[in-house]
Amino acid sequence: MDTRLLGILVCPLCKGPLTLQRDEAGRPHELICPADRLGFPVRNGIPVMLEGEARQLPPEEEL
Repeated sequence: MDTRLLGILVCPLCKGPLTLQRDEAGRPHELICPADRLGFPVRNGIPVMLEGEARQLPPEEEL
């Protein structure tokens, strides 16, 4: 995933900043919106920024 893209992407709901979460192999896995507690998947290096594709982060999951 292009680092310039990360600099301009925002949460589609609240327009807040996102943080990149990587998997065990170091590949981009999910973009996290801490304000809405949503995780947007990254598939084949492409962020899927659709509300219907996002997962709700459980309260016990650390951001």
